[in-house]
Amino acid sequence: MKKIHTENAPKAVGPYSQAAVSGGLVFTSGQIAIDPVTNAVEADDIAGQTEQVMKNLGAVLEAAGSSFGRAVKTTCFLADMNDFAAFNEIYGKYFTSLPARSCVAVKTLPKNVLVEVEVIAEVL
Repeated sequence: MKKIHTENAPKAVGPYSQAAVSGGLVFTSGQIAIDPVTNAVEADDIAGQTEQVMKNLGAVLEAAGSSFGRAVKTTCFLADMNDFAAFNEIYGKYFTSLPARSCVAVKTLPKNVLVEVEVIAEVL
């Protein structure tokens, strides 16, 4: 198993890796809307936070030798299911290969963000 780390995505906020590669797949940790430069949540709306999450995921996938197009499964967590349509619009711009997906509403996310997404993808 290979642990993945990139400076282009936020550092882990706990005892875990940004991602791990095993058996030809990369398993990302859930990414939230932390800007890796400022180490802060910059956006306060679902659209802005989803864009930042996708940038973070893209950086982790790239560091692992993968991409959005190689995604097999995503798990998406929303603080409010009323944000689903706005989230889905941005999500769809990145995950054009239509991986399998689960999307659930949760009570609270780290740093009180609105969205978190994790990905399982094939490694190139």
